[in-house]
Amino acid sequence: MVENQCTINRSAGLSGIGLHTGQKVNVKFKPAVEHQGIEFVRTDLDGKPRIKAHMSNLIERPRRTSIGIQNVEIHTIEHVLAALAGLGIDNITIEMDAEELPGLDGSALPFLELLKKAGIKELNAARNYFQPKEPLYMEEGDSSVLILPANDFRISYTMSYPDSLLKSQYASFEFSPEVFEKELAPSRTFCLQEEAEELTRQGLGKGANYENTVVVGAKGIVENTLRFEDEFVRHKICDLIGDLYLLGHPLKGHVIGIKSGHPLNIKLLKKIKHLHDRQTQASIMASSEGISNITPLDINEIKRILPHRYPFLLVDRILELKEDKYAVGIKNVTINEQFFQGHFPGRPVMPGVLIVEAMAQVVGVLLLSKRDNLGKRAYFMSIDKVKFRRMVLPGDQLRIEVSVLKLKSKIGQAYGRAIVENKVVAEAVLMFSLGE
Repeated sequence: MVENQCTINRSAGLSGIGLHTGQKVNVKFKPAVEHQGIEFVRTDLDGKPRIKAHMSNLIERPRRTSIGIQNVEIHTIEHVLAALAGLGIDNITIEMDAEELPGLDGSALPFLELLKKAGIKELNAARNYFQPKEPLYMEEGDSSVLILPANDFRISYTMSYPDSLLKSQYASFEFSPEVFEKELAPSRTFCLQEEAEELTRQGLGKGANYENTVVVGAKGIVENTLRFEDEFVRHKICDLIGDLYLLGHPLKGHVIGIKSGHPLNIKLLKKIKHLHDRQTQASIMASSEGISNITPLDINEIKRILPHRYPFLLVDRILELKEDKYAVGIKNVTINEQFFQGHFPGRPVMPGVLIVEAMAQVVGVLLLSKRDNLGKRAYFMSIDKVKFRRMVLPGDQLRIEVSVLKLKSKIGQAYGRAIVENKVVAEAVLMFSLGE
């Protein structure tokens, strides 16, 4: 897999009809600079608005993947995104004069062939990967999609329809440009005949026909033939690859899909965005924006700020603190903790409420270290969105990261998370009132 970012070498274009809108659309692909990402431009609208292909711009529309900003939308982007992922193209500008990309033959292959002819150009910037450290999961009914940590990209999918002609199908591929072009890109959109009739009633599928959509009727494939015996599951994988490219970076992980489609894929992406936003809010690392750290606070300096004392002082050290912004604290968990004597003494586990209390104390240091708040105390008002993800055991060291979400003269809200060995064990949103 290419390790540097890539774009295309020269511009290329094509025209066609949107599968759902039936609108004619002209599309032009243009080279882009490093770090731009994939951007769509609506040349038919005033100001030629641009929309980045990213999970932050997802909108929910039936039977397709769509992005939008305000009243500007781009539809059925999954096939072109899959082709871009297959070729390792990170940066490109896609101009179009209608709201939906063309359906072409119902697969990603025409896009891939056009972009290949345009040439792939390596840029002078390293590629960034989306590589989760923990499993990411979304489930709805009997459908699910899961991303497991891995050092490469593998995708496995199981599909099952009640219709006996579609049958259950399973496929698994280790992703590479060669595998994508040969095994996945040619697979086409499909639906049951009764689904096609329902789509027509909903005003969708206006550009669909038996050539660009594999229709399964009561007696078999209608006016078409399959390109692969298991073309249906291959196309599901192709769609999933396209949807996941909305992460904004190529993926390293093992994706396992079971009966998932665009709606569930989109929900997983939105969940990932939510987690990403929360973690960004709590990001404590120094950055190029000039964030500076104060000298770490030891236990005696913490006692000057907090009213807590042993055995209820649960913060041993403050590593970093930026006024009104964030703080990082440490809690060393030892077998000598008093709560271990009565909390599962046969198998000691730190109580979850005390993990939250430790977060609260780090927030307290953050709020009360401010000059205007010296001498005040921070009292709990509410705890929200609490999640406990792993057990904390004797010998663990809790790294507690907190960041301010809202701060007024008498009220503060912060997001906190506790981490052991780079894995989140708990998180919560904490609200305080500041008083004498």
